[in-house]
Amino acid sequence: MTALTPRARERLDKRQFAYVDKDGGEHLPIHDASHVRNAIARFNQTAFDSKAAKERARKKVLAAAKRHGIEVAKDDKIARPTTSLRAASTKQGPKGGRRTRSTAR
Repeated sequence: MTALTPRARERLDKRQFAYVDKDGGEHLPIHDASHVRNAIARFNQTAFDSKAAKERARKKVLAAAKRHGIEVAKDDKIARPTTSLRAASTKQGPKGGRRTRSTAR
């Protein structure tokens, strides 16, 4: 992978990153093929503000991979969409409203 110096990183447009957090922090540069491969490898190591933001970034990485001629395996985690954008649990208990022994009164 080619080194991305701080000066070169500053020159990149925000659209050349897969994810820009709510504070303006830029993550996962996707401006060339080597950085797209790196974004694919590090995707699950990146903290996102929300699952929706993660899904948008996933789509941008996949589009960049296609643009640079990088094949992504169908069984790769980034190839599959985020399974749910709902919370894992609610006030009523786990997702789906079922109560468990620990939440039942």
